Amino acid sequence: MPARQAKYQRVLLKLSGESLKGARGYGIDPDAVNYISSEIKSIYALDVEIAVVVGGGNIWRGAEAELEGMDRATADSAGMLATVINALALQDALERKQDIPTRTQTAMTVQQVAEPYIRRRALRHLEKGRVVICAAGTGNPFMTTDTAAALRGVEIDADVLLMAKNEADGVYSADPNTNSTATKFDVLSYDQVLQKKLKVMDGTALTMCQENSFPIVVFDLFVQGSLERIVLGQQIGTLVCDTTYVRR
Repeated sequence: MPARQAKYQRVLLKLSGESLKGARGYGIDPDAVNYISSEIKSIYALDVEIAVVVGGGNIWRGAEAELEGMDRATADSAGMLATVINALALQDALERKQDIPTRTQTAMTVQQVAEPYIRRRALRHLEKGRVVICAAGTGNPFMTTDTAAALRGVEIDADVLLMAKNEADGVYSADPNTNSTATKFDVLSYDQVLQKKLKVMDGTALTMCQENSFPIVVFDLFVQGSLERIVLGQQIGTLVCDTTYVRR
């Protein structure tokens, strides 16, 4: 048994594709992937059940391809395949570098390299101590991987959605990089995020979290140890939740 008690027993970690490209302008940086896998190991060691949803923006962006004239549904399908590439890279790092059993499940059938997403199978993997990486978004065009993260988190009954950001340690009233008066929020309600039009996640994803009282923590993954501290119950980043939500 771990010496320290985790606050959350099952978490959904949302990783952007950009987090995997590290210092590179495009693609996958092995150093970044290895770092992320080590951060995941820090909470795996606490006997926390971990599911991960990965984006694909480091490889492909469907919205940008649409602006170039590509059919949006086709462009989004390409983006879903990009998330599969990222998932396989992360799976490799978790198993090879951290010795953590990992399963990749996809919302699109790619049976040669990954399992199809099946909720009951995903739950069984989690119960057996395996990390589950959910790729290919929801399997539908016009849906972001933020929405996939909210959906998968609700489906597997995760305790919290951990929104890992790059170079942003929480939610601010304005962009702190361009506005020196921007202030950071420690806690926000879903309604406040919607009313203030704060950039936490897309509206569909946020509404799903709100309707299911699924709390969100927005934090900077590249502050070493932040993921572990959140899981142990420390105030890191910004918590978005029901106004009636009480931190245990």
